[in-house]
Amino acid sequence: MEKLILDGKAVSKDIRSNLAVRVEELQSKGVTPCLATILVGENPSSETYVKMKGNACKKLGIQSERIHLSSETTTEELVDTINKLNHDDAVHGILLQHPVPEQIDERKAFDTIAIEKDVDGVTSTGYGQTALGFGEYPSCTPAAIMTILDYYDISAEGKNAVVVGRSPILGKPVSALLLNENATVTTCHSRTKDLPDILKRADIVVAAIGKPSFIQGEWIKDGAVVLDAGYNKGNIGDVDYDSCYEKASAITPVPGGVGPVTISMLLKHTVDAAAKKL
Repeated sequence: MEKLILDGKAVSKDIRSNLAVRVEELQSKGVTPCLATILVGENPSSETYVKMKGNACKKLGIQSERIHLSSETTTEELVDTINKLNHDDAVHGILLQHPVPEQIDERKAFDTIAIEKDVDGVTSTGYGQTALGFGEYPSCTPAAIMTILDYYDISAEGKNAVVVGRSPILGKPVSALLLNENATVTTCHSRTKDLPDILKRADIVVAAIGKPSFIQGEWIKDGAVVLDAGYNKGNIGDVDYDSCYEKASAITPVPGGVGPVTISMLLKHTVDAAAKKL
């Protein structure tokens, strides 16, 4: 069976080439897209992610405003910071890096972000709009997965799709996006019984469970499309790549698969939001 490696770096490069042109056009009209990132606390992984996103913005000419709050920040203080950014006309997108320290009500903080600046797709309103089919800024990893499928002309229509994971910013919204593309969707999770048997019926598998090398090739049917949204310590995804590669017709690598496209979708959403200011 011919294997197709779903190269996220190639998809990302294509997206960013288009964005560079759009940013230049916006700047010529007096609008510089601006993404504000909020980091609370001293989580090293979060600091790395924020830095990566800032560097990606810089390369495209997108302004990146970084706000670093102490680990003792309260929900009220974080909400106040977000509200200030909501009212700042120079800021087009707001990203609250998660997780946040445990004393903070993360959902309240997310839902404070104005819907027109929710470029990371984390608000309850944004999720609802995505599920109903008219969300402008879906959560970035689900948007990346759908973009990869589209880039490689892999249709979800009529396919059996199994999503392993039900987080509010990955499993649930990608299930909704696949359903909106007329796939038949099964959403699995930690309490799902007989997961291998369910996966054996899947034409499309989305791994988003946060367990390294969890999904095994023997669980995958021949010719399935495997999209690995996991990213664990040691650059390991949620699927056992070697064994799943043997069974799949198409598969995303880790790293270099869904991850680069996720960041590109954040940039695209920020540019889209800035374009609405014209």
